[in-house]
Amino acid sequence: MFVGEMGCWLVVGLMSLWRRYVSKDTGYEAVHTSEADADADAASIRSTEPLNPSADANNTNGSSSRRVKPTPSEATLSGFRVLLLSLPAICDILGTTLMNAGLLLVAASIYQMTRGALVLFVGLFSVLFLKRRLHLFQWVSLVGVVLGVAVVGLAGAIWPDQQKKKIPGGGDSAHADDVSADALLAIVGVLMIAGAQIFTATQFVLEEYLLERSTIDPIRVVGWEGIFGFSVTLLGMIVLHFAIGRTDQGKYGPFDMVEGWKQWTGNPQVLLSSFLIMISIG
Repeated sequence: MFVGEMGCWLVVGLMSLWRRYVSKDTGYEAVHTSEADADADAASIRSTEPLNPSADANNTNGSSSRRVKPTPSEATLSGFRVLLLSLPAICDILGTTLMNAGLLLVAASIYQMTRGALVLFVGLFSVLFLKRRLHLFQWVSLVGVVLGVAVVGLAGAIWPDQQKKKIPGGGDSAHADDVSADALLAIVGVLMIAGAQIFTATQFVLEEYLLERSTIDPIRVVGWEGIFGFSVTLLGMIVLHFAIGRTDQGKYGPFDMVEGWKQWTGNPQVLLSSFLIMISIG
């Protein structure tokens, strides 16, 4: 995923060449998210208009002298402040990891339905941190989504053994214990997937907050997140490999980088699908 996001820098390079040699477009500009912001900028433009209308005619380059003074927020993602984009990348890592771990414990249908809890957390965080206002019908919709997710999670806990076969020769008590254990694992999996949506919602809210206060191209944001996410993931893989993966208990496990590399490169289907995923994300 992060390798695919880093591929956005190829598009950024092509766009830069296009703007330099073909088009004179200045690129991305932050949009207004409320009428108050638009009115404030309009008032600022009017305040900078020259008292003498003929001043524009005397401009050597023929362009209008009406400009909005740069605000400190426009420099939010310049210089070392670009490291702020590592925060949504880390949230992406945590959310994806939790969701994949939860997928191992529940059915794919329950996994996909539980991800619907994302809209609830995004709505709440938007109200709390971005000062958005949600109408009554939007809150009712969020409550309906939460109820639907709760029903799906309950179904996974009540019927976790639909695809399990009873072990031949096993008693009813042993089978009941297996069902109880599966129900517990299903509940844990649903909670992990639902909890992962908190990190994903945080990622979305952070991205919106940063884009509102900067003039950086959104495609550059994706590219930077790819770089930061790939760096953090690679660092974590190396640390976990030497701490757990290369030990006797961790060999051939999820933290064994050597075994993971062999499985990835030794399976043509997995290798091909990985490259296709990178291209689709990029």
